[in-house]
Amino acid sequence: MNTASQIYWNEFWESQSQEPPKAVSAWQFGANPDHLAQLVIEGVKTATCSGLVFYEIDNEPLPSVGNYSIILDSKDEPLAIIKTVEVSILPMNEVPEEFAIAEGEGDRTYQYWKQAHEDFFTKELSELGLKYTKEMMLVCEYFELVDVKIR
Repeated sequence: MNTASQIYWNEFWESQSQEPPKAVSAWQFGANPDHLAQLVIEGVKTATCSGLVFYEIDNEPLPSVGNYSIILDSKDEPLAIIKTVEVSILPMNEVPEEFAIAEGEGDRTYQYWKQAHEDFFTKELSELGLKYTKEMMLVCEYFELVDVKIR
Protein backbone atom coordinates (compact mmCIF):
# COMPACT_ATOMS: atom_id res chain seq x y z
CA MET A 1 0.00 0.00 0.00
CA ASN A 2 1.39 3.41 -0.89
CA THR A 3 1.82 6.27 1.58
CA ALA A 4 -1.25 8.23 0.44
CA SER A 5 -3.45 5.14 0.89
CA GLN A 6 -2.01 4.43 4.33
CA ILE A 7 -2.65 8.02 5.46
CA TYR A 8 -6.23 7.89 4.12
CA TRP A 9 -6.84 4.55 5.84
CA ASN A 10 -5.44 5.77 9.17
CA GLU A 11 -7.40 9.03 9.06
CA PHE A 12 -10.62 7.19 8.25
CA TRP A 13 -10.27 4.80 11.19
CA GLU A 14 -9.29 7.59 13.59
CA SER A 15 -12.79 8.99 12.99
CA GLN A 16 -14.45 5.65 13.84
CA SER A 17 -15.26 4.38 17.29
CA GLN A 18 -13.79 0.95 16.70
CA GLU A 19 -10.48 -0.75 16.01
CA PRO A 20 -9.51 -0.95 12.35
CA PRO A 21 -9.32 -4.35 10.67
CA LYS A 22 -5.85 -5.83 10.60
CA ALA A 23 -5.74 -6.19 6.82
CA VAL A 24 -6.69 -3.88 3.99
CA SER A 25 -5.76 -3.91 0.32
CA ALA A 26 -5.41 -1.04 -2.13
CA TRP A 27 -6.03 -1.53 -5.84
CA GLN A 28 -7.35 -0.13 -9.11
CA PHE A 29 -10.19 -1.52 -11.17
CA GLY A 30 -8.95 -3.22 -14.36
CA ALA A 31 -9.81 -1.72 -17.72
CA ASN A 32 -10.61 1.90 -16.82
CA PRO A 33 -9.74 2.63 -13.17
CA ASP A 34 -10.89 6.27 -13.05
CA HIS A 35 -14.27 5.66 -14.66
CA LEU A 36 -15.01 2.52 -12.66
CA ALA A 37 -14.00 4.17 -9.38
CA GLN A 38 -16.35 7.04 -10.20
CA LEU A 39 -19.19 4.56 -10.72
CA VAL A 40 -18.49 3.19 -7.22
CA ILE A 41 -18.57 6.69 -5.73
CA GLU A 42 -21.87 7.40 -7.53
CA GLY A 43 -23.37 4.19 -6.14
CA VAL A 44 -23.83 2.67 -9.61
CA LYS A 45 -21.13 -0.01 -9.27
CA THR A 46 -21.63 -2.34 -6.31
CA ALA A 47 -19.90 -5.46 -7.60
CA THR A 48 -16.72 -6.57 -9.32
CA CYS A 49 -15.15 -9.77 -10.56
CA SER A 50 -11.85 -11.21 -11.64
CA GLY A 51 -10.64 -14.49 -12.99
CA LEU A 52 -9.74 -17.04 -10.34
CA VAL A 53 -6.65 -17.84 -12.40
CA PHE A 54 -5.25 -14.35 -11.81
CA TYR A 55 -5.40 -14.83 -8.04
CA GLU A 56 -3.65 -18.17 -8.44
CA ILE A 57 -0.92 -16.83 -10.73
CA ASP A 58 -0.24 -13.84 -8.46
CA ASN A 59 -0.53 -15.99 -5.32
CA GLU A 60 -3.05 -13.47 -3.96
CA PRO A 61 -5.60 -14.33 -1.29
CA LEU A 62 -9.21 -14.43 -2.42
CA PRO A 63 -11.51 -11.69 -1.17
CA SER A 64 -13.76 -12.62 1.71
CA VAL A 65 -16.75 -11.10 3.43
CA GLY A 66 -15.66 -8.27 5.72
CA ASN A 67 -12.53 -7.37 3.75
CA TYR A 68 -11.83 -3.68 3.22
CA SER A 69 -10.24 -2.23 0.11
CA ILE A 70 -9.02 1.21 -0.81
CA ILE A 71 -9.98 2.02 -4.39
CA LEU A 72 -7.24 3.83 -6.30
CA ASP A 73 -7.41 5.98 -9.42
CA SER A 74 -5.11 5.52 -12.42
CA LYS A 75 -2.40 7.53 -10.62
CA ASP A 76 -2.60 5.28 -7.52
CA GLU A 77 -4.29 8.01 -5.48
CA PRO A 78 -6.90 6.76 -2.99
CA LEU A 79 -10.50 7.65 -3.80
CA ALA A 80 -12.73 5.52 -1.60
CA ILE A 81 -13.00 2.63 0.82
CA ILE A 82 -15.25 -0.35 0.15
CA LYS A 83 -16.19 -3.38 2.25
CA THR A 84 -16.82 -6.80 0.70
CA VAL A 85 -20.28 -8.11 1.64
CA GLU A 86 -20.60 -11.25 -0.53
CA VAL A 87 -18.21 -13.47 -2.50
CA SER A 88 -18.91 -16.37 -4.83
CA ILE A 89 -16.85 -18.36 -7.30
CA LEU A 90 -18.62 -19.55 -10.42
CA PRO A 91 -18.11 -20.09 -14.14
CA MET A 92 -18.43 -17.01 -16.33
CA ASN A 93 -21.36 -18.56 -18.19
CA GLU A 94 -23.26 -18.95 -14.90
CA VAL A 95 -22.88 -15.37 -13.64
CA PRO A 96 -26.43 -14.16 -12.98
CA GLU A 97 -27.84 -11.12 -14.73
CA GLU A 98 -28.30 -9.22 -11.45
CA PHE A 99 -24.58 -9.51 -10.74
CA ALA A 100 -23.67 -8.24 -14.21
CA ILE A 101 -26.00 -5.28 -13.72
CA ALA A 102 -24.50 -4.57 -10.27
CA GLU A 103 -21.10 -4.17 -11.94
CA GLY A 104 -22.63 -0.94 -13.30
CA GLU A 105 -20.70 -0.78 -16.56
CA GLY A 106 -21.72 0.29 -20.06
CA ASP A 107 -25.46 0.21 -20.65
CA ARG A 108 -25.86 -1.99 -17.54
CA THR A 109 -27.18 -4.97 -19.50
CA TYR A 110 -26.07 -8.57 -19.21
CA GLN A 111 -25.11 -8.60 -22.89
CA TYR A 112 -22.79 -5.60 -22.48
CA TRP A 113 -21.21 -7.13 -19.36
CA LYS A 114 -20.68 -10.49 -21.08
CA GLN A 115 -19.05 -9.01 -24.19
CA ALA A 116 -16.86 -6.54 -22.27
CA HIS A 117 -15.64 -9.26 -19.92
CA GLU A 118 -15.04 -11.79 -22.70
CA ASP A 119 -12.94 -9.18 -24.52
CA PHE A 120 -11.03 -8.21 -21.36
CA PHE A 121 -10.33 -11.77 -20.22
CA THR A 122 -9.40 -12.91 -23.73
CA LYS A 123 -6.77 -10.16 -23.94
CA GLU A 124 -5.42 -10.62 -20.39
CA LEU A 125 -5.24 -14.41 -20.64
CA SER A 126 -3.62 -14.26 -24.07
CA GLU A 127 -0.82 -12.13 -22.62
CA LEU A 128 -0.18 -14.99 -20.18
CA GLY A 129 -0.28 -17.64 -22.89
CA LEU A 130 -3.69 -18.85 -21.73
CA LYS A 131 -7.01 -19.14 -23.54
CA TYR A 132 -10.38 -17.75 -22.51
CA THR A 133 -13.31 -20.15 -22.16
CA LYS A 134 -16.90 -19.43 -21.19
CA GLU A 135 -16.42 -21.85 -18.27
CA MET A 136 -13.60 -19.70 -16.85
CA MET A 137 -14.00 -19.47 -13.08
CA LEU A 138 -14.68 -15.97 -11.75
CA VAL A 139 -14.40 -14.56 -8.27
CA CYS A 140 -17.50 -12.38 -7.97
CA GLU A 141 -17.83 -9.95 -5.12
CA TYR A 142 -20.47 -7.52 -3.98
CA PHE A 143 -19.31 -4.58 -1.91
CA GLU A 144 -20.61 -1.52 -0.14
CA LEU A 145 -19.14 1.94 -0.26
CA VAL A 146 -17.84 2.85 3.21
CA ASP A 147 -16.11 6.20 2.61
CA VAL A 148 -15.26 8.66 -0.15
CA LYS A 149 -12.07 10.67 0.13
CA ILE A 150 -12.67 14.39 0.08
CA ARG A 151 -10.50 16.00 -2.56
